[in-house]
Amino acid sequence: MDQFVVSARKYRPTTFEDVVGQHQVVETLTHEINNNKLAQAFLFTGPRGVGKTTCARILAKVINTQDGGDPNQDYAFNIFELDAASNNSVEDIRHLIDQVRIPPQVGKYKVYIIDEVHMLSPQAFNAFLKTLEEPPAYAIFILATTEKYKILPTILSRCQIFNFNRIETKDMVSHLEGIAKKENINAELDALHLIARKADGGLRDALSMFDQMVSFGGGQITYDSAVDILSVLDLDTFFNVSSMLFQSHISDALLAYDAIVKKGFDGSTFLGGLASHFRNLAVSKETKTHSLLDVSDSFRAKYIEQSQQFSFAFVLNGLSLVSEAEEKYKSSRNPRLLVELLLMKLGHLQSFIQNIPSLEEVKKKLSNSEPLKSASFKNAPSIIEEKIKQVVSTVVGNEVIEVTKTAVATKNQEIESIQSKPILKPVKTPIQTKMENVELSGFQAFKRQKELKAKNNINQGQSDVIESVIGIAVTHTPVLIGQSVNPESGLTNNLTDVGISKKSVYQTLDEAYIGFYQTQSPRISTCMKSLNYRMNEGQLVIELSTSVQESIMEEIKPQFMQFLKARLISNPVENIGWEMGEIQVVKRRPYTDKEKLDYLVKKHPTLGEVLELLHLRLP
Repeated sequence: MDQFVVSARKYRPTTFEDVVGQHQVVETLTHEINNNKLAQAFLFTGPRGVGKTTCARILAKVINTQDGGDPNQDYAFNIFELDAASNNSVEDIRHLIDQVRIPPQVGKYKVYIIDEVHMLSPQAFNAFLKTLEEPPAYAIFILATTEKYKILPTILSRCQIFNFNRIETKDMVSHLEGIAKKENINAELDALHLIARKADGGLRDALSMFDQMVSFGGGQITYDSAVDILSVLDLDTFFNVSSMLFQSHISDALLAYDAIVKKGFDGSTFLGGLASHFRNLAVSKETKTHSLLDVSDSFRAKYIEQSQQFSFAFVLNGLSLVSEAEEKYKSSRNPRLLVELLLMKLGHLQSFIQNIPSLEEVKKKLSNSEPLKSASFKNAPSIIEEKIKQVVSTVVGNEVIEVTKTAVATKNQEIESIQSKPILKPVKTPIQTKMENVELSGFQAFKRQKELKAKNNINQGQSDVIESVIGIAVTHTPVLIGQSVNPESGLTNNLTDVGISKKSVYQTLDEAYIGFYQTQSPRISTCMKSLNYRMNEGQLVIELSTSVQESIMEEIKPQFMQFLKARLISNPVENIGWEMGEIQVVKRRPYTDKEKLDYLVKKHPTLGEVLELLHLRLP
C-alpha cells in the first residue's frame, strides 16, 4: 500500500509557472533573475497558504541553475530552512551567521529561508542586522512572515518586500478542477466554489478540504456533501428566507431560522450570510456589476433572477437593517430575540415601502389640485374681529396698580388707531407713610430690594402679556406717593406723546444701582454687589480695592452713566468716579490638623501648656 500524500504537498508548484494567483510576484522575481539584479534579502509577507515558502524554494532553485547549472542537480546543500518559531534565540542566529561564512560547494548561491521570522526575539533581530545588511556575495536571505508589523523597521529597511495577496476564488476553483481531473474525481462546480469561499484565499486550506471531500464521497464531490461536511449555510437557504420575507411570510421565516439554529449554526453566522445575500442581490441589479458576484454560474443566474423580483428599496433597506443587527448581536443579552425581531421587520418592510407614494404620484396630485387664490383671503370674513380687553392687576406690598388696555383689530383693514388709557391707582396706608421716614435695618433693606425686584419682574411680565394680545408695548411709570393721576393730565399726555417702552425708572440711587447690575453679566454683577458707594456733590464715588475692579468700572462707566441719567428721577448723577481703598486680606482658615491645633493653642494658651505637660503630639 502506497503512502498517501496530501494534495497540498503532492501538487506543490515546482516552477514559477505553476504558482497560483501571485502573478505580480512571479513576474517581478523572473525579471530580477533574468536581468541579474537579485537583492541580497527578500521579505515575503501575506496570509497563510498563499505560496510564500513555495516561491522561496523555487527562487532558491532557479538562481542556482540560471548560469549553466544542471537542472537535475540536487541543490539541497545550498538551501537552508530555519523555523524562527522554534529557533528564535541569539544563539540560533549566531549559528546561522557561522554557516554563512562557508561558501557553497555546488552552485552559485547559498539561500537561507527563515520562515515565521516575526517570531525572532529583539536580541536575535539585532544580532542579525549586520549580516543581513552586508552578507557575502554568494548568500541570499529570504524571510517569510504572516505578521509584517511585528518585524523591526531596521530589518524591513534592509529587505526587498513582496506582498502576497489572497488567491481569488476563480483561480482556486480552476486549480481544484485540474487536480480533480488528474485524480479522476467527479466534482461539482458549485461544490468547488463552496470550498474556495470557505478557504478564504488560502489554497492550502482549500486542498485540505478537497481531500476531506474526496474521502467522504468516495471519489465524488457533491454540493450537498460539501455543505454537510464544511458546516456552512447553503445559499438556497438564504434564497428561500429572502423570498419569505419579501412575501411577508414572517411565520415561515421564523420557522426556517429555528431549523437553522437546531442544526448548530450561530445567529452571527446567519446574519453574516444574510448580509452577503442582500449584497449580492444589490450587485445583481446592474449588468455592469455582475462580475462582482463571487459565486458559480448557476447561483449567479439565481441571484440575477431574484434581484429582478425584489425592489431596490427592499434590498437596500434590508441590507441596512441586517448590518445594524450584526453590530448589536455581540452586545445583546438575547441574541435570538434580536434576529427574530430583525426577521419581523424585514417581513413588514415591503408592505411599508408599497404604502409610500412615489414621486410621480405626488407630482400628479400637486398638479391636479387648484392653487389657492389671494382674492379668496380678501373676501373671507375676518378671523379676528372682536374687541380685546385685557385687565392686569398687580399688588406689590400695599400698592395696587391697574392697567386697562382696549384695542380693536380687524383683518379687513390695517389698525389705524389704538386707544390706550392707563389708569394708575396708588393705594397708601398709614403704615407705609410711617415706614417712609424710618431707616430700614439690613434685613428690611434686603427685603425691600427683593420686593422692588419682584415688582419690576411682574410689570415686565404684564407688558409682555399685553403686548402679545394687542400688539403694543406698555410703559410702567411709577407714581410718586401721594400724587394723584388724572387721565387728562400732562402725565398721561406725556406717556402718549413719548410712546410706550419697557424701561423702568427708579426713585432712589440704591434702586437704580441694584437695577443696573441685575441686568449685567455675572462677572460685573458679582463685582458691583461687593462695592460701597456714596454721593459727593453730584458725583457718585465708588470705593474700590483691586485693580480688577477698577478695570471693570472703566469698562461699564459710559453704560452706567447713561443708565442713571435715563432711569434715576431724583438726585441726578453728574459724574461717576472711584477711589482706591485699603485691600482687605481675608485670612486663610485652618485646614490641616496641624493648622487647627496651632490656631487653638494661639487662641487658648492654656491648651498648649497641657499638651506640653502630657507630652502629646500629632502623629
